[in-house]
Formats: sequence, structure tokens, C-alpha cells
Amino acid sequence: SKSPSPRPNMPVRYFIMKSGNLQNIDISQQKGIWSTMPSNEQKLNRAFWESSMVYLIFFVQGSGHFQGFARMASETRCEKSQDWGSTGFGGVFKVEWIRKESIPFQFAHHLLNPWNDNKKVQ
Repeated sequence: SKSPSPRPNMPVRYFIMKSGNLQNIDISQQKGIWSTMPSNEQKLNRAFWESSMVYLIFFVQGSGHFQGFARMASETRCEKSQDWGSTGFGGVFKVEWIRKESIPFQFAHHLLNPWNDNKKVQ
């Protein structure tokens, strides 16, 4: 995998990552890995190679809070992790957690996503 150091003149990308449960967030924070659905892997890998930095903002479905954010530190690998306990996930990739904190969605309601009809970021 490549070094996650910033590359000048390349865009920074941000992705909201939904988890079905808090246990997966805890595993990610402890082991520095994440796994997503196979349908998301190509988009994340392309962003990893074409961007100066890829930030992942995590939340647990139904929680009403963000759980923190991390930097994508490798592309998705073929190897899978038994940690997730679900066969629907693809390969794992490395993440470097920057902030681990529960932040209510309403703290970010002033942020709008221009690529999603200017809807609130949540």
C-alpha cells in the first residue's frame, strides 16, 4: 500500500461510512481496519489512488451521532476479516483514526452536500 501522505494539487475526498452496529466501529478503532460492502470498494480504491487524502466519517445507523473520523491508509485488499461477523463485507483496508468521539448530527446541520441536492450531512 502507498503512504497516506498528502499529495499536492490532488483533491481531498470525504465519505460517510454507515455501520450497522457500534461493535464494528470499536473493532475499527482498536485494529485500525475497516471493511465495507463490495459495491463500495471500487469507489473507495479509486478515491485512494486519485486523491491527496481520503477521510472517512463514521456513524452507526439509527444512532443520530457520528462516531468520529479516520484517514484511509490503504486500498482495499482481497483478504477478509472474521472480526466483522458478516459474510456480506468485502476485503479489509487500513484506517488511521483521527478523532473518536460521539457527535450529534445536529452539530453538523449547517453542512450541506452539494452532490446530494444540498441535503444535510448526516
